[in-house]
Amino acid sequence: MSQQPPVRSTGSPPPRPDASMSLLNNVIDHALDDGYAEATARRAAEGGGLPRSLRAKLGVAAGLLLAAAVVTVGAAEARVSAPVVAKERQDLIDRIETETSAADGLERDIERIRAEVGERQRQALQEHGGDQAELVALLSGATPVHGPGVKLVVDDAKDTDTGGDGPRESSGFSDTGRVRDRDMQRVVNGLWESGAEAVAINGQRLTSLSAIRAAGDAILVDNKPLVPPYTVLAIGNGQKLSTAFQDSADGQYLHALVENFGIRSSVSAEGDVRLPAAPSLTVRTAEPRGVGATPSGRATADTGKGTS
Repeated sequence: MSQQPPVRSTGSPPPRPDASMSLLNNVIDHALDDGYAEATARRAAEGGGLPRSLRAKLGVAAGLLLAAAVVTVGAAEARVSAPVVAKERQDLIDRIETETSAADGLERDIERIRAEVGERQRQALQEHGGDQAELVALLSGATPVHGPGVKLVVDDAKDTDTGGDGPRESSGFSDTGRVRDRDMQRVVNGLWESGAEAVAINGQRLTSLSAIRAAGDAILVDNKPLVPPYTVLAIGNGQKLSTAFQDSADGQYLHALVENFGIRSSVSAEGDVRLPAAPSLTVRTAEPRGVGATPSGRATADTGKGTS
């Protein structure tokens, strides 16, 4: 039995390999939207998008002229106002300098008058202080003094970040290697207790009314800031005063600060120590001659300074 040859199909041609990418082909073939293409063609037919009428051209020219005029006027105003602004600025600088100079002059006048008042108060204390005028003047800091004594230097530690418990134990008090007002209070009180007759810190004479306080990290003596190192000079029997202070409780306190916190300290006996007078005396009461006079016929004055 003969076999018939296979019959070949004569249907549709095979599909294209990229038939599955019909959407991508459509995007490629029609990259420009039909609406944009139509608008571009219409603009090209009308003359390239430029205004065709004379009115439109005049409008564009007027707009350009107006913009140029605004820029020109602004530049001219800035050029005209620049010297005026510079002059006002210079006038303000001159005024500030003048007022600053005036304030400096007033401060100098205040210091001069304060010094004159202090000198007259000291003279009055010496003249009307009675038989013990010199002793009262010494204890109140009314006069400069010199004589044997000790020199005590206290300075911050090189590393001020040290912390921990120590002799400064108190709530809210920072135990660091920085000298505090409380430290200087104890040092000065220890010198007084050890027999010092007069004390000064960094040239600032202390009296019974002097206050050692702190403002931030700065130490104030009678509201005047001091900077480290703190040099404490005390009048007294040099070697005896030095030994008595180092053996006292306050001297041991200073030694503990040196050992525990690295605060630097040195003490030495001096043959001649010079201390200035206190900046000013505060006269609280005064009586003229003949009214409430003392048996010697001299007026009395209360300077507010103690004798110890």
